[in-house]
Order: sequence, then structure tokens, then C-alpha cells
Amino acid sequence: MIRIVSANLNGIRSATKKGFLQWLAKSEADFVCLQEIKAQANDLGEEFTKPGNYQGYFHFAQKKGYSGTGIYTRHQPDEIFTGFGAAEFDNEGRYTALRFGNRWIISAYFPSGSASEDRQASKFRFLDVFLPFLVQLKKSGCEIVLCGDINIAHHEIDLKNWKGNVKNSGFLPAERAWLTHLFTNEGFTDVYRLLEPTATDTCYTWWSQRGQAYANNVGWRIDYQIATDTLAKTAITQKVYKEERFSDHAPLIIDYDFSL
Repeated sequence: MIRIVSANLNGIRSATKKGFLQWLAKSEADFVCLQEIKAQANDLGEEFTKPGNYQGYFHFAQKKGYSGTGIYTRHQPDEIFTGFGAAEFDNEGRYTALRFGNRWIISAYFPSGSASEDRQASKFRFLDVFLPFLVQLKKSGCEIVLCGDINIAHHEIDLKNWKGNVKNSGFLPAERAWLTHLFTNEGFTDVYRLLEPTATDTCYTWWSQRGQAYANNVGWRIDYQIATDTLAKTAITQKVYKEERFSDHAPLIIDYDFSL
């Protein structure tokens, strides 16, 4: 069994103060894919880079306190990749990947477009360049589990207030169509939805920090594990971990029956 976690930390140092590394030690995870670590290399001592039995691999943004991805693992990869060849987004630390033979574990942090029209345009550029990259990786014979804060709720059941968000970033028709295309035409599966096709209120992974969104469970499902169809079929169980709060996102935990 392989246990994979996707977790947007909204700052790795902040999450650690809330008990994240203690949770990691008892998580029994093989891979914990991190997004929005908001740190640079010189910010992270060995307590962050080598906690317990884990080795951390990170892709830092050039801008301090911004974005960034990483993966904690108990396994030795054949290759480590930081960045996917698109300078605009590689400069923001949005992609970390580990290769084990033909199996790839990827942590990706898709841009949010909610701040401005410019950021939404950047998000669409990311989608435009990331799709062919991901498709080509699969076509080259790779089996992939992509974990990430995708910043898109796919269907109406994936957010509480869908009617009020049809014109907002994260639920725009073009963004949702991108996911539909990935799942319908390119041989990738939304693993959570494979296991839980009708879940609504229990599926959310992010809550706004405004108002009482978390207390009232006014959430969005924007954190995903997206796998090539072959690996997705091996998924056994899922859990959105809410017993502790490390950030404004909840970790998504999925167990698979495959070997590296």
C-alpha cells in the first residue's frame, strides 16, 4: 500500500507551529505533497528538510514568502525535478516531482486568479502550458499521481455556494472545462471522485478565512489527487483530514494498492 497526502500549508513554518510535523511523524504516509510552503532554502533547517524518517525535496519561489512546493517521502527517488520548463511558473516554485522508475509523484500549486485580472490571466497561461506537459509525460509511458491545490472546483457539488460563484475565479466555465478535458480525453482520473462520486459537504478541502466559513462549512474542494487511469484504479480509501487544522486547507489522504 502507498499512502499519499496532498496538503496546502499556507506557510510551512506557520503549519509547523500548529503541529504539522508532529502529525507527519504519525501519518504513516509514503508521500506528503506540499503546496504554498512560503519559504526559501535558508529558512528551513534540518527539522524541516529531514523530519524524522522523511526527506524533503522543495521548489522555492524567487519571491520571498510566496508560493513554493515540496514533497516529503520515506523512499529514495531515481530523479528529482523542480520546475517543468515554464519560466514564469518555475520562478514561483509551483512544481516538484519525484520519479521512481516509470512512476511519478508530483506536487503542483496552480495559480489563484482571485486577486486580480492579471492573476487570472496568469492562471490561464499556467493551464495552457501545464496541460500539454502533463499529457506528454503520460504519453512517454509514465504513470503519475499529481497532488495539488488546483484552485478549481470542478462541479456544483464541489463547493457550497456554487450559484454565487459562477463568475468567480475557481469556478469559471473555462477552468472547469480544463479539468473535464483532462479527465475525459487525456486518461487522467479525479481519484477522490472515483471513490466518492456523490459526496458534498464532506468533500471540501478549503475554507475562506473571512467570516465563519469554516464553522459553517462553506467550503470548496480545490485540493486534488489526479492520477493516470491505471494508478487511479488502485485507490482504496480517502480521507479529508479535519481533526487538526494546520492551515486554511485540509490534507487529502488517499491510500493506493500499487508498488514503486
